[in-house]
Amino acid sequence: MDIEQLMGQVTIERLRARGSVKWSATSGDQLGAFIAESDLPLAPAVTEALHAAVADGLTGYLPAPVAAATGAACAAFQQQRFGWAVEPGQVQLLPDVLGAFSFTLSHLVGAATPVVLPTPAYMPFLELPGALGHELRTVPMDLIDGRFVLDPARLETALAGGGLLVLINPHNPTGQVATREELLAVAAVVERTGATVFSDEIHSPLVYSGAQHVPYAALDERTAAHTVTAVSASKGWNLPGLTCAQLILTSAEHRQRWDATPFVSRHGTSPLGAVAATAAYSDAGVAHLDASIDYLQRGRDLFAARMAQAPAIGYTPPAATYIHLLDLRPAGIEPAEVAQRTGVLGTDGTACGTPGLLRLTLATSHAVIGEIADRIAGL
Repeated sequence: MDIEQLMGQVTIERLRARGSVKWSATSGDQLGAFIAESDLPLAPAVTEALHAAVADGLTGYLPAPVAAATGAACAAFQQQRFGWAVEPGQVQLLPDVLGAFSFTLSHLVGAATPVVLPTPAYMPFLELPGALGHELRTVPMDLIDGRFVLDPARLETALAGGGLLVLINPHNPTGQVATREELLAVAAVVERTGATVFSDEIHSPLVYSGAQHVPYAALDERTAAHTVTAVSASKGWNLPGLTCAQLILTSAEHRQRWDATPFVSRHGTSPLGAVAATAAYSDAGVAHLDASIDYLQRGRDLFAARMAQAPAIGYTPPAATYIHLLDLRPAGIEPAEVAQRTGVLGTDGTACGTPGLLRLTLATSHAVIGEIADRIAGL
């Protein structure tokens, strides 16, 4: 069966029985949309690779040949998908992107390096810097004609004297895809301030037609030298529980620092996660990804059409990701009211650094998406 047929058979009862986080945390008529889990079927190539690995007993620690295969598969995917020439030796494995961010803060930049974060942003990026002893400087973006825009002058002030800029692209939670011109403007500021960039590109596989992802480090030699890039198959193929992210180190200095760190600080990637990622990046895995994107894009369009019935709520359909962001401020609605009045559980924008927004994750059946949209539009 194709994805359309499989998703047509999905019911809320079956989703609850599966027991994922968002469905085990809801009950009654509640609908979960607060966590980046997908209800779409796993890629057959991934399922087959995992079954074979378990049958072979690959449940110990991560073997070097398995890690090398994943690095090569990741590099090939970046080349084929985005035209970015990555050497397999530049790809290292860590359990997840947040672990890659923690590793960067602890080992690739100085202990006193401030973290600069445009907001709204993915929630943990507001929490981790302080937990690891780094100053956090937030830079609110401006909402202009439905698009969140980063002011270069404001960014330069925040990065004055150097820092680590967290660049999320495609963006979570806005679903925006940065243009080449926007990225070049950021690069100019980073170069002038002597800063480093942590580029979170975990959602880059999930870009819809009409948009094009440009890896920040691929812009030119300058960005390659000052960037640490984190990617993963976890969002595109729904593999976060298998713990395998890829850290792409295009800077020779960063690779030297990686080599100099204790093994224990970069340990813990699951061999099953590595096997799954390698299968995801294969031709068969990418074919499944493309089918998933088609299904998700039609779900996005369905949601947008239903939300047009509530013009007081600000909404721009995402150009990538299954994350949708609602601006409730024009309607005078508080995010907490949505859960209370509709049973739809999203994420309050306060946790993303911008009160008045509501973040929804909609990687689910079109029937559930329609129900979520109808409930919110009826407020």
